[in-house]
Amino acid sequence: MINLKKHIGIALAYFFIVALMGILLRFYFVTSLPFNYKFLLHAHSHTALLGWIYLGLTTLIYRIFLTGVQKPKRYKYIFLFTNICIVGMMVTFPFQGYALYSIIFSTLFLFASYWFSWFAIRQVPEHFKKRFSWKLIKTSLWYLVFSSIGPWTIGGVMATLGPESIWYKTSIYFYLHFQYNGWFILALLGVLFYIFEENGVQFKQEKLTSFFMLINFGVLFTLFLSVLWFVPPTVFYILGLMGALAQLLAFYELYLLLKGNFKILQLTFSSRAFFLLKLAATLFFVKLFMQIFSAFPYYATLVYQLKDFVIGYLHLVFLGIVIPTLLAFLQYFKLLNIPKSFLWLFIFGLATTEALIFYKALAVWLGLPFFRDFYIYLAVLSCLFPVATGILFFKHLKSFYLSD
Repeated sequence: MINLKKHIGIALAYFFIVALMGILLRFYFVTSLPFNYKFLLHAHSHTALLGWIYLGLTTLIYRIFLTGVQKPKRYKYIFLFTNICIVGMMVTFPFQGYALYSIIFSTLFLFASYWFSWFAIRQVPEHFKKRFSWKLIKTSLWYLVFSSIGPWTIGGVMATLGPESIWYKTSIYFYLHFQYNGWFILALLGVLFYIFEENGVQFKQEKLTSFFMLINFGVLFTLFLSVLWFVPPTVFYILGLMGALAQLLAFYELYLLLKGNFKILQLTFSSRAFFLLKLAATLFFVKLFMQIFSAFPYYATLVYQLKDFVIGYLHLVFLGIVIPTLLAFLQYFKLLNIPKSFLWLFIFGLATTEALIFYKALAVWLGLPFFRDFYIYLAVLSCLFPVATGILFFKHLKSFYLSD
């Protein structure tokens, strides 16, 4: 039998390492440190997305939909191969950036994600296939596969057009977009609907169909928001705005679907997990309105010129939406516990660092006063993340060994 708590422990180890890397990146602007900033940034982002979040989501999917299948050894092989790829990227990126060995491990990871997607879609029991929750999960896995078009094109772009080409950045943004707007968000929504289904909630089919169409239209068309930085023709702005509005409508539909059943979440989730869900929902609506603004030429240009808006936005999505929701679901399925100390340190770190990042962008834009020790404050407050994630990881490790 597969011990999924152990798998989550490995994912949390990556979460802790990501936080430690983040501290080094923050202090790089405070004092002289002997590493290549871009190389470590690559390691930080790859370990965060493909180590911690990817493993957290795939473990959840296995726990919910696949624990009854008769091929646990195959999943063990997939998990082992995936972790070899993650460790390979984590070790090679800090020393060479995008080069031979890091590209080899990154490429192998794509095959690992294909392997898991094929395994999940092929092996899911028949009784799940008609559920709306599985429909969302299956779609998220297709977005995971589809996102890999971005990395596959990077090699050709670098060889022919070079890293300064607009197609280089576009390939990266294509990948990121379908990772967090497609794979991450739809997978988390699939888990959410599974919880409602298991609690006996029935939804009208036409409402589910409307939501499904809108959310996918939004995912596909908000891709155009990722290319506005090179000032494309006006039609790109219109299509991006259509995608942003579709996502807003989709989540209004979701609210209408769920508004009579929020009590179920409050009763079935712990108070800490429920708080994380409320935080993620609030910040998701902030994200939606930020997307709408970014569809207008003035703001699209502004965002491209002021990188702190992009950094703040990405941290809002990952630290404020995806990770809190993932943690809440992992606790719901008893794969980890959320310590109170972790929760408040993490929330305080998120609130203060996001405030500083966005203030810097606003200060440059609006000519507001800017304080000299900004990077020191940001680095010191960022230390809360490795402390918080360390508490989460080591307490999980302790509970795991005690339970054994």
